[in-house]
Amino acid sequence: MRPRTVWQALARPDYLLSSWPWRAAGYLLTGVVLGVVVLAGLVGLVAAGGLLAVVLVGLPLLGLAALAGLPVAAVERWRLGWLRKGPDDGGGTEAARLPAPAHVDPPAPGLRSWLGTRLREAATWRELGQALLTGFLLWPVEALVVTVALVCPAALAATPLLLATAGEGRELKVLKAVTVTGQAQAGGLAALGLAALATGLYGVGVAAGARAGLTRLLVLPRAGEAEARVRELARSRVRLVDAFEAERRRIERDLHDGAQQRLVALTMALGLARLDAPPGGPLAAQLAGAHAQADAVLAELRELIHGIHPQVLADHGLAAAVADAADRSPVPVETDVDLPGRLPGAVEAAAYFVVREALANVARHSGARRARVRGGHRRGRLVLEVEDDGRGGADPAAGSGLTGLGDRVSVLDGRLSVTSPPGGPTLVRVEIPCATQPTADGPCA
Repeated sequence: MRPRTVWQALARPDYLLSSWPWRAAGYLLTGVVLGVVVLAGLVGLVAAGGLLAVVLVGLPLLGLAALAGLPVAAVERWRLGWLRKGPDDGGGTEAARLPAPAHVDPPAPGLRSWLGTRLREAATWRELGQALLTGFLLWPVEALVVTVALVCPAALAATPLLLATAGEGRELKVLKAVTVTGQAQAGGLAALGLAALATGLYGVGVAAGARAGLTRLLVLPRAGEAEARVRELARSRVRLVDAFEAERRRIERDLHDGAQQRLVALTMALGLARLDAPPGGPLAAQLAGAHAQADAVLAELRELIHGIHPQVLADHGLAAAVADAADRSPVPVETDVDLPGRLPGAVEAAAYFVVREALANVARHSGARRARVRGGHRRGRLVLEVEDDGRGGADPAAGSGLTGLGDRVSVLDGRLSVTSPPGGPTLVRVEIPCATQPTADGPCA
């Protein structure tokens, strides 16, 4: 197994022959460059902010200095990828996959809300601490490590070449400390330099690993923060589903109480006008046609309202809504759904639309003669199955309409599966963890 971190690479006998020593050296060298840039930037911001604070212009600069850790942390996360999975592991670095810290979204749009949110986060101040360490402490240490571990041994290893060129073959002062007067002495120093270079490459790996460990501690999310972020994302997904379902109900109610009632009134008015019109005349024919069109539009609107959110689901629950969907199916459907009470509204809606879409697929694609819907609430889970005796071979990825419903079910921690071998039968199964309750509104258990 190939090493994925510098610490794993250090424990392998082929460490010196791999790319890890040079990637570790590159990590430290870029740390020196980054530290110098950060030091200049921080000093410049604080100096300019302090000088201009008298006229209040410098205050934004001082606030900007407090947020300097954000871009520095982004660069540090990118550099951390160098000490993870590398090119010799067949896939490049993992820099793009390192997670950002648990920064939360601001409660409202705008710069003021964003600044207030960032300044109250612990992650922001940890990243500022990382920037201060990088600019004032770590880069001199990294420069010293690179000099002692690599530059000095490399200079010793190059002594014969330097003596022949810069020393003109007679005398050379190496590292301003050792005077070399012959090739034999130069060869001995070169051998010493090569041994020191090999040792230094291990030292560079250790220093890079320690530096990366400190950086991870400050700029990557901690376990508790990551778990909290995951929980918040899960809650936000559930809130989105609830909001979506509430909006569906609002649209259904507005169409039912508004447009549908107006169409009913129009249909009645046209019917009364037909009674008053002379029979057999052109006016009676036109009124009859208008009356028929109004009836057709009213029927289409009722079907649309039923598709948005059937009233039977809201009034009587999932079992009644499944029975209603079975009655509307052109394929005979047997239902056996046993529920002890009402379920949360989001669960009932998701399960109903899965059943309805499955029955629609049975009618359109399966060639089935019969279908069956069965299920109930068992051990804290709603389980529903839709089975038909059709030809099988259904592929959910081929646009059956179940893929989006599967995503909706997964938001509720549920699971949607489709089994459809060639020749049939096709079985659609949905499982959603939830608790029964007296009313349809409430959270899943």
